[in-house]
Amino acid sequence: MFCGPGIIRAILIASGVLLALPAGTFASNLSMQTGRVTSQPIGHYEFCKLHASECKPVKGSGAAPKVTDYGWEVVEEINRAVNFSVMPKTDLELFGKEEVWAYPDIAGDCEDYVLLKRYMLMERGFSAADLLITVVRKPDGEGHAVLTLRTSEGDFVLDNLEDRIKNWHDTPYRYLKRQASNNSGRWVTIENGSEVLVGALR
Repeated sequence: MFCGPGIIRAILIASGVLLALPAGTFASNLSMQTGRVTSQPIGHYEFCKLHASECKPVKGSGAAPKVTDYGWEVVEEINRAVNFSVMPKTDLELFGKEEVWAYPDIAGDCEDYVLLKRYMLMERGFSAADLLITVVRKPDGEGHAVLTLRTSEGDFVLDNLEDRIKNWHDTPYRYLKRQASNNSGRWVTIENGSEVLVGALR
């Protein structure tokens, strides 16, 4: 799938990220309601064969954490940096075939942006349980992938088509499925995903 524009720019910085446990509950409509186990995208299945350590059960996958102010700065920094430093190209252009999920070097499509953001955020201290590859459908019907960040304030989306990080309710997509928070190699349906598209287009 082709996933939109980007500009080559940005140098990444490194250091740690602190996450605090949630102080309380949050409104359920700010978070995706996941359902049954569903099919794993073929590109992710092939990716997992090469990166088995990133597609396994996740320890400590309980309540979503509260992200500190510094944590949000890191999330925003990484989202912008990857968006600006990776050139958008389709799998057909890069590999001569469809649905190849891979870490991008200088170019990639939407899944590749997501994989790199997820990896970089885990390197900075975020849990795999809270960084979930998510498959959506754009208003024009085209498939797309984004990274969902689970937090105590709701689910937020890192998107290569948008530098601003938004709550999933503030995006124009229909949400179909995502990685399970307790197992990075398992995928689950998003039960309230169609509600978001209706709300976002009002």
